[in-house]
Amino acid sequence: MSTSLKNSVVLVTGANRGIGKSIVEGALAQGASKVYAAVRNPESARELEQNSAGKVKAIRLDLNDPRSIEEAAAAASDVTVVINNAGVAENDNILEAGLAEKLQRQFEVNALGLLRVAQAFAPVLKGNGGGALVQLNSVVSIQSFPTATAYSASKAASYSLTLALREELAKQGTQVVSVHPGPIATDMAKGAGIYEIAEPPSVVADAIFEALRNDTFHVFPDSWAQDLFKAYASFARSLTEQPANA
Repeated sequence: MSTSLKNSVVLVTGANRGIGKSIVEGALAQGASKVYAAVRNPESARELEQNSAGKVKAIRLDLNDPRSIEEAAAAASDVTVVINNAGVAENDNILEAGLAEKLQRQFEVNALGLLRVAQAFAPVLKGNGGGALVQLNSVVSIQSFPTATAYSASKAASYSLTLALREELAKQGTQVVSVHPGPIATDMAKGAGIYEIAEPPSVVADAIFEALRNDTFHVFPDSWAQDLFKAYASFARSLTEQPANA
């Protein structure tokens, strides 16, 4: 399967800044006919709307609010590509007090949020010919970072869900893409203290569009992530990209 963005209808969660905003702008440049900027507060995406010649529509979607996801799926019933970019990250230490609560918060958004988006939008994508579901998973889904252990665990869970979604959604003709960025110049990178080595968000957007065109499942967009993938690629291609045994 492969997916062209030309004349497509795209929905991007967390679309008001960083990687999400870059994906919105890139999708329009790729020829998308409409982009839903799905954000917790639609007012935060008004500038995107105003600068899009009517092609961007801001709608409410909060990965922590199941009803908002269901309502967004109903409102965006013409969508053909869903890009789940929104997420939350907190710095931590595995032995700190309160780590369990941080893990619960991040699981709720990063893992259960993906599950809710997939379940809500899978019927929409099927009804519109299959389309594509793209999940932003991060390199920490593969290699846990000691200063972000809860975030790493939540992204490992979302990666596992993405693998299952790839196999299940293939039955309805939906392409699934798993994206694993390293340090990217966003507010999250600033909070993690890695902004100085980060690459621009457009690197991620461009890699997503290329993966959709070329039917690529694993995407490691920046140079840091690509170095990690050199070690992981053989395992991924021989095991995780293969159908699971019953």
